[in-house]
Amino acid sequence: MNKLIAKYKEKIARVSLSTTRKYIDRIDWSDRLIGIRGSRGVGKTTLLLHYLKKKYKSSDKALYVSLDDIYFTDHKLYYLADKFYKSGGETLVLDEVHKYPNWAIEVKNIYDDFFDLQVIFSGSSLLQLQKSKADLSRRAVIYNMPGLSFREFLNFELKENFKIYSLDEIINNHVEISSEIISKIKPLEFFSKYLNYGYFPFYLENKKTFHLRLNEAILTVLEVDLPQVVNINASNIRSMKKLLSIISSAVPFKPNLTSLSHKSGISINTLKAYLQYLRQAELIIMLPKKGKSLSSMSKAEKIFLHNSNMMYNLADENANIGNIRETFFANQLSHFHEMTMPDYGDFLIDEKYIFEIGGKNKTRKQIIDLEDAFVVKDDIEIGYKNEIPLWLFGFMY
Repeated sequence: MNKLIAKYKEKIARVSLSTTRKYIDRIDWSDRLIGIRGSRGVGKTTLLLHYLKKKYKSSDKALYVSLDDIYFTDHKLYYLADKFYKSGGETLVLDEVHKYPNWAIEVKNIYDDFFDLQVIFSGSSLLQLQKSKADLSRRAVIYNMPGLSFREFLNFELKENFKIYSLDEIINNHVEISSEIISKIKPLEFFSKYLNYGYFPFYLENKKTFHLRLNEAILTVLEVDLPQVVNINASNIRSMKKLLSIISSAVPFKPNLTSLSHKSGISINTLKAYLQYLRQAELIIMLPKKGKSLSSMSKAEKIFLHNSNMMYNLADENANIGNIRETFFANQLSHFHEMTMPDYGDFLIDEKYIFEIGGKNKTRKQIIDLEDAFVVKDDIEIGYKNEIPLWLFGFMY
């Protein structure tokens, strides 16, 4: 245990609070059992260390451990928690929980047996965490952490402190908001960079190797995370890779299950299940028809990769610009809003607002007679009436 404490002290000493994400304020840290889900590379570990440093500094009342540490090859997590608790510990943070066998059962026991101990856990295998969620039902409050918004990317790049705007604020005051922002920066100068590499915070470490690392993360989900949850053979994994590549390079992808089944060699029912797993692993976003749910693949009207960085990674120069635009919009709004496919237009948000996405010459022709309908345009700095700049929807979190 002393070695784990020493490692934690070293990590905390290196943590800088100058780039703390605002997402830290979305979490109610007073709960006794907190889970933070998020795809690989979105910054969960950094967020946890920021929380510990802000609250405890270097106090022995807190301890951070990663469950892929060699310590846990011959030590039980429960006994670590017992020793830490009896030594006066208050908050135990468990990172990479999916690397520890039967972690959910031990975390449940820790929660039940140590009444004053706060436990915070996180993991990158979203499929594994989803599978174990039932073991912690009624105990854990679980948050899903997104990657960087365009706003956060700008704050990191420019050392700025741009504020968050709600969807209603953007709809009602987008001209004033855009004017204020463009008085400080030229957003379009940075928007294409964000679309290429700005969603995952690890771009800050080395932009040259960013896409190599992102590709490794995608392959880990397909080759490691997915087979741990479902019985899938190697040929079907290759088919999933091909499917992701097709989605990345297509015009906004409208699935034809019969065609996909024929191309991939996977039965339709199996394909439906695999696509649900890809959605749960945050490799894709599935857009259902208005009034429908995503309980079955047949209800999905469009499929996007989860974020535009993945598009550039998998499609390279073949990425379709229309698909990139819609993927960005879908990604930024899907974290905190309900999103479906309307009868007219591209997106229906919260069963109220209709959005049509396009370039700077996009017209309102398809939605001209609809109420609460807006054209979202790329390649413009500032909008007018019901025409809103695409980049501005990156300021919602």
